[in-house]
Amino acid sequence: MLTIRKSTSADAVRVIQIWRDAVDATHDFLTREDRIAIEEEVRSFLPAAPLWLAVDRSDQPLGFMLLDGSSMEALFIDPAHRSRGVGRMLVEHALTLLPTLTTDVNEQNAQAVGFYERMGFVRTGRSDRDGQGRPYPLIHLRHAPRG
Repeated sequence: MLTIRKSTSADAVRVIQIWRDAVDATHDFLTREDRIAIEEEVRSFLPAAPLWLAVDRSDQPLGFMLLDGSSMEALFIDPAHRSRGVGRMLVEHALTLLPTLTTDVNEQNAQAVGFYERMGFVRTGRSDRDGQGRPYPLIHLRHAPRG
C-alpha cells in the first residue's frame, strides 16, 4: 500500500539516492561531466524543496515529485520500484491539485516520453537545450483530459 505525503528534512538523503539511481538508470545520454554537474546542482536545492513523496507501508520513499505553479518540475522513481504504479500515483495526485499540469521531459528518455503520453499528456513544443542550456532537447507536454 502506497501513500503520498509531503517531504521533510529527514527525507533528504533518500531523495538524493532516488534521484541518483533513477538518473543512472534512465539518463545514459548524459555526458559524465554533465551528470556530475547536474548532481551538484540537485544536491544544492532538492533536499529543501517542497516535494511530494510516494512512500511504502514503512514510510520509505519510493519516488518523488516537485511541483511549481502548474508545472511538474521533477518526477523520479527508485528503479527497483518502476512499473509498479508509483509514478502514476504521483502524477494522478498532481492532477487533482493542478488539472492543467505541464511538464518537460528529455527527448532522449524514450521511456519517460511514453509514460507521460500514456498518462494523457500531449506534446506542445520542443526545445533544443535543457533549462540550463545543455544540449539535451526537451519535449514540452501538457495534460489533456480524456473524454
